[in-house]
Amino acid sequence: MNLRGRNKVTPEFNMSSMTDIVFLLLIFFMLTSTMVTTNALDLVLPKAKGKTDSNKSISISIDKDLKFYLDKTPIEEASVEAQLLAALGGDKEKPVILRAEEGVPIEKAVYVMDIANRNQIKIVLAVRPK
Repeated sequence: MNLRGRNKVTPEFNMSSMTDIVFLLLIFFMLTSTMVTTNALDLVLPKAKGKTDSNKSISISIDKDLKFYLDKTPIEEASVEAQLLAALGGDKEKPVILRAEEGVPIEKAVYVMDIANRNQIKIVLAVRPK
């Protein structure tokens, strides 16, 4: 009499479904990472600890040649205040990010900060993380 069971469980594991899931996740993250871009110029910022949130904010950039930009639009230094107030549209709760490239004289950054202070606008100085 044969008393052995006919149903044997094999200890093998099929990895094909696991690799499919990994490849789908890889493709998803590769596609979504290319859609994340900042609305800023390519400037070399000074280093500091901390982080700035660039979503839903206006940025003023100053490059090495002392050219001013509102988001990515070049503006004249004399019209920074008028352009900034027009871009804010009366919403003084919206933060302004000041991006001054390394080597820019501190007087230019203070000029923009003074404009923000006079108009009670929140301003943050952007830096590179250490």
